[in-house]
Amino acid sequence: MKNYDPKVIEKKWQDFWDEHETYKAVVEPGKKKFYPLVEFPYPSGQGLHVGHPRPYTALDIVARKRRYEGENVIFTMGWDAFGLPTENYAIKNKIHPRVVTEKNIANFKKQLKSLGFSFDWSREINTTDPKYYRWTQWIFLQLFKQGLAYKEEMPVNWCPSCKIGLANEEVVGGKCERCGAEVKHRRISQWMLKITAYADRLLEGLNHVDFIEPVKIQQRNWIGKSVGAEIHFKVKDTDTVLNVFTTRPDTLFGATYMVVAPEHPIVKDHRDMIKNIDEVDAYIAEVEKKSDFERTELSKEKTGVALQGLWGLNPANGKEIPIWISDYVLMTYGTGAIMSVPAHDERDWEFAKKFDLPIVPVIDGGNVEEAAYVDIHAGHMINSGFLDGMEVEEAIQKMIEWITEKGLGNRQTNYKLRDWVFSRQRYWGEPIPLVHCDDCGWVPIPEEELPLELPEVENYEPTDNGQSPLAAVEEWVHTTCPKCGKPAMRETDTMPNWAGSSWYYLRYTDPNNDEALAGKDALEYFMPVDWYNGGMEHTTLHLLYSRFWHKFLYDIGVVNTEEPYQKRTSHGMILGEDGGKMSKSRGNVINPDDIVNLYGADTLRTYEMFIGDFEKSVPWSDNGVKGCRRFLERVWNLAENVQPGDAYRKETEVFMHQTIQKVGYDYEHLKANTAIAQLMSAVNLFQKVGVNAAEFKTFLILLNPVAPHITEELWDICKLGGYLCEQSWPIFDEEKTIEDVIEVPVQFNGKVRYKITLPREATKEEAFEAMHNDENFAKQTEGKTVVKEIYVPGKILNVVVK
Repeated sequence: MKNYDPKVIEKKWQDFWDEHETYKAVVEPGKKKFYPLVEFPYPSGQGLHVGHPRPYTALDIVARKRRYEGENVIFTMGWDAFGLPTENYAIKNKIHPRVVTEKNIANFKKQLKSLGFSFDWSREINTTDPKYYRWTQWIFLQLFKQGLAYKEEMPVNWCPSCKIGLANEEVVGGKCERCGAEVKHRRISQWMLKITAYADRLLEGLNHVDFIEPVKIQQRNWIGKSVGAEIHFKVKDTDTVLNVFTTRPDTLFGATYMVVAPEHPIVKDHRDMIKNIDEVDAYIAEVEKKSDFERTELSKEKTGVALQGLWGLNPANGKEIPIWISDYVLMTYGTGAIMSVPAHDERDWEFAKKFDLPIVPVIDGGNVEEAAYVDIHAGHMINSGFLDGMEVEEAIQKMIEWITEKGLGNRQTNYKLRDWVFSRQRYWGEPIPLVHCDDCGWVPIPEEELPLELPEVENYEPTDNGQSPLAAVEEWVHTTCPKCGKPAMRETDTMPNWAGSSWYYLRYTDPNNDEALAGKDALEYFMPVDWYNGGMEHTTLHLLYSRFWHKFLYDIGVVNTEEPYQKRTSHGMILGEDGGKMSKSRGNVINPDDIVNLYGADTLRTYEMFIGDFEKSVPWSDNGVKGCRRFLERVWNLAENVQPGDAYRKETEVFMHQTIQKVGYDYEHLKANTAIAQLMSAVNLFQKVGVNAAEFKTFLILLNPVAPHITEELWDICKLGGYLCEQSWPIFDEEKTIEDVIEVPVQFNGKVRYKITLPREATKEEAFEAMHNDENFAKQTEGKTVVKEIYVPGKILNVVVK
C-alpha cells in the first residue's frame, strides 16, 4: 500500500466534492433541515490564522454527522468585507478598497477550501457586492419609513486615528476597538437606529432560545433594564425641574445633594445665577478631555464642583440641597442628573466624605461615619416620615404611589442600552439611500433604484472635518428630490460594517434572489438558524444588532421567526506557543497554510479539535500537531490488514457500540477532543486484535467528520462500497454498550488491596469463589481470621479480618 500523502489525497477529494456538489443544499419540504452557522470572516490582508479553523471545524463536524443521519444541511460561508481595516490598508498602500477586498477574498477562499470544510459554496455571499447591499439598503429604508432610523446631532465617541464616530459597543476601555487610539468626544450629526424600541423584546426573547448562559448574561447586562421611578426635583427660584431616575425611591428622604453631568443644560441656562461660573467652566473644560470610560471608572478619585447659587428642593421634605457637577454623571445615560443618598451608596458616600456633604441614614443599621451601607436591601425605614418602620420593598411601592399622587414623579423603567450609532464618515461602506431636500427634508430614494452604488473615487481618505470622502464627489452628491423634483443632496455618510452582518444568515437561504432579500419558501424552510457558533466578543455587537434587525423584519412580515438563532455557543481562542494572544507584534502567529503544507489539512483539523476543551483558550503546540499526524498515519496503516467480515466480532462488539455512542454524543456537545481520544483507543484495540471490514467501516464514518479526506481515501482503497460521503451514521445498541465482564475491587478492613474480574451477573457465591481463588486472598488473610465477607453486586467485595 502506498504511503500516506495528504497533498495528493486532500486535493483529490476536494475536487470530487466540488464536481459532485456533495454539500449543496436545496429546499426539500418534508425533509428535516439543519442550519448550522459560523460567523463569516472579515477577509483581511493577513489571511486566515489558525484560530479561524477551530470554530469552523467544530460545526463542520456536526454538519457532516447530521448529513449522515439523513438531515438536509445548509452550511455556508461568505465575506463580511466592508469596513475600516480594508480601507486603512488601501489608503496606506494606495490601492482601491475594492481591489484589496477581491484579493483578500480570493486568498481566504483558497485557504478555506484547502481545509476541506463542507460549505455549500453555491451560496457564497459578499457584503460589498451591490446585489447583496441592495437589500441592506432596502432594510434601512424600511427602518426609516417606520421611524426607527433618525438623524440627530449628538456627542459621539470620535476616533482621531480612524476618523469616524464609534458606537458605545466599539469603545473598549476608553479606546477604539479597531485601532486602540484614545477616543475623544465630538458633536456630529449622525444616523441612529432605534434599537431601544426593542429593548424589552430583546430581553424577553432570551427566554426562548438555547444560548449558553454567559451570552445571555452579557446581553441582559448590556441592555441593563432597571425598574424604578422618575422623580422631579425643582430648582429653587427657577422654573427648571431636574428629573432623576432611581431604582430606590424609598431612599428619597436621604437625598442630601444632587449631581448633574457637566454638559447638563442647567449650567448654560442659569449661568447668571452660578456664583463660581469661572470655576465651573474650567472644570467642564477638563472633563471634555476624558472618555466616558475614564469618567465612570469606579476606582478613580472623585472630582466635582458645586453650582453655587443653585439649590435643588427635595420633593419628599422640601429641604434645599446643593447641586454639583461631576464627571461620573453622563448626559448620555439616564437623565443626566442623579439624587445622591450617601448613607446608602458607596460612590455617593465617598463623594460626600470628600466634599463634606451631609449624610442622613434612612435605613436602620451600621455607622455612616465609618463606611457606606453597601447592603440596603434589608432593614426598616428610619428618618423617612410616612415610610418609617416599613420594610424596603413596601417602602419602594409606597413612595412611588405617593410621588405619583402628588405629581412629583411616576413609575418608570430605564435601560442602559443606547440607540445604535449607524453613521460612518468613511468611503468603504454601504451608501445610505436617502437624499436631503430643503423643502421635503430627508427622502428615501425609490426602492426600484436600489442598489445605490458607491461611486468610483480617486481619493477615499477620511477627512479631518468629520465629513465622508463622498462629500467631495459633487456629481454624485448633487441629485434631485424623488418627492418634489427640486435639487437635493445625497447623504454622504456610509453604513457601519455591522449593517451587512446583521442579516447575512437570511441571504444564505436564497443568495441569488433579485426580487427579495430571500424567497418566502426558502425562509420558511431553512429558518431559524439551528446552531450559531461565534466569539464572545460579538455578544453585545453583532449578536444584539442582528437580533434587533430580525425582530423588525418579523414585524413587517419579511421573516417567519421572531428570533434568528435557536442556539448559540462560543469558543476559546488558540494562543501562541508562549501562551499569549497571537499577534504579528509578538511574532507568534501560526499560518494554517504552513501546517497544511507540512502535515495536511486532516492533521490540522484533528489537532484543533483535540487541543482541549472547545470553550477554553489553549496554547498552540507543534508537538501536539505531530502527535495528531502520527495518529492519522496509524489509521492509514490499519487499512493494510483489514479482514473480511460483515459484523462486529465478539472481542470488539461492546467497544464498538460504546464508541458509536460516545463519539456521537461528544460531537453534538462540542467535545470532539474526547471523541478523538476514544477513536485513538479504537486504533490501539485494532492493533492488538485486528480489524475487520464491518469494524473499519464504522470507524471511518466516525472519524470522517474530523478528518474527511483520509477517511474517504481509505474507504475507496479498501473497496468498502460506494463513497463514504454517501453512507449513514452507525447506530448503537444500548444493551450492547454494557460490558459482560467487570472489574470489582476487593477491600480488607476498608482498604482496597486488589481487583478481580467477574461476570456482570455473578452471584454472591461465584464472587466469593473468585475472590478466594485469587492468590492475593491468601496473602491478605495469612495469620488472620476472616470475620465477615460482603458482596455489593457489581460494585465491591469487602472482607473483615482480625
